[in-house]
Amino acid sequence: MGFVLSDELLGAFAPILVYWIYSGFYVTLSSLERYRLHSKVEEEEKNLVSKSNVVKGVLLQQFIQAIVAILLFTVTGSDADSSKTQQFSLLVLASQCVTAMLVLDTWQYFMHRYMHHNKFLYKHIHSQHHRLVVPYAYGALYNHPIEGLLLDTVGGALSFLISGMSPRTSIFFFSFATIKTVDDHCGLCLPGNLFHILFKNNSAYHDVHHQLYGNKFNFSQPFFVMWDRILGTYMPYSLEKRKDGGFEARPTKQD
Repeated sequence: MGFVLSDELLGAFAPILVYWIYSGFYVTLSSLERYRLHSKVEEEEKNLVSKSNVVKGVLLQQFIQAIVAILLFTVTGSDADSSKTQQFSLLVLASQCVTAMLVLDTWQYFMHRYMHHNKFLYKHIHSQHHRLVVPYAYGALYNHPIEGLLLDTVGGALSFLISGMSPRTSIFFFSFATIKTVDDHCGLCLPGNLFHILFKNNSAYHDVHHQLYGNKFNFSQPFFVMWDRILGTYMPYSLEKRKDGGFEARPTKQD
């Protein structure tokens, strides 16, 4: 008799596994200086937290995330229950995923922006994420536990509930969202990267936000830049080659 994981367990733990696998892919590429947004020297000198503490912080957030996901699936029911009453089509699945993306982006934009403008929240909570002045892939979810709960876990729960997706659909949606978030923090601009081709919100865009000059701009994450554009917090940039190799995201507007 084989061991079969339920969709609910996969929905809770697959994004975590995907996070470390995809981050590991970028770790193997981190020595490619000609594609880096910051040099390895800058990464070591500017970042204010050790890599071991980053790993511990991410694991804590993922532990909380998994517990909330299991509780959410328990409360909302399983795919076996929903399949009795719903007929799914590709159009329905696509609309659910787009809705979830918009809900997640909206929630994270306004919460993220508020954490920057509220001095208490920034000092005691959100500044932890900005200890990574030079972001790298497996630091994508390095946050204060309260921020991780409010931005990522609650935002994910809302997008799941409002979109009406099933646990099975959530496996793929949140695994994709995880890959996108890791990519946005990878610190590399690789040729042919589909995320850079399809999304304006990418590693260079988010790198601007992690620098001092962009701290009050480019709050959008993880998919689109619509709220930054609508509300005037969008900072355009140009991607320039550095003399010592690699790229630099240079702002073309400063307020």
